[in-house]
Amino acid sequence: MSRGKKKAIVICVAGLTGCGKSTVATRLAKKYGLKHLSGGTTLKQLAIEAGYQPHEIGWWETREGAKFLKHRFEDPKFDRHVDEQLLKQAERGNVILDSWTMPWLLGKGFKIWLEASPKVRARRLARRDGISIKEAIEAINEKDETTRRIYRDLYGFKLGEDFSPFNLILDVNLLDTEEVFKTLCLVIDRLVLEKQPQAPSR
Repeated sequence: MSRGKKKAIVICVAGLTGCGKSTVATRLAKKYGLKHLSGGTTLKQLAIEAGYQPHEIGWWETREGAKFLKHRFEDPKFDRHVDEQLLKQAERGNVILDSWTMPWLLGKGFKIWLEASPKVRARRLARRDGISIKEAIEAINEKDETTRRIYRDLYGFKLGEDFSPFNLILDVNLLDTEEVFKTLCLVIDRLVLEKQPQAPSR
């Protein structure tokens, strides 16, 4: 890289439903002036084109959301299209990708996995969507299983089991959203932007 040329940044944030990846990716993109692209948002756009109405909060956990999830499992064109678009954007750099697939499909970038237990994820999902813990657990179990099968059949990787692509695995079970954000900022500053830590003042 020539002197004075700004380093192109690519960051991937992944994790299972309810781990907080979209929330923190949005904040990180704003802080670092990066373009934020969400695989889930792009899938919703394709769902609209296919006749679905993914407008309400927590749509993925509704009956219609589950129907589209099944549709994706039966027809891989949706996920292939999304991933092709994300890969093109990643090539341009200066982007943060909120995606399940990019850590495996993209050869470059700093890749982060947010690890949260099913109980913690269900609690967060219930609070976000205004549903019961039981409903949240059922929704998470169904979505996790189908999503794993989609990507296993399509690309061969095991979502939530294979962590080999990741530079950082952060356990967020005992952290609130602010703590997750601040922790990732420290990591990005040091390992991605290569900022040297400031010496403590005397």
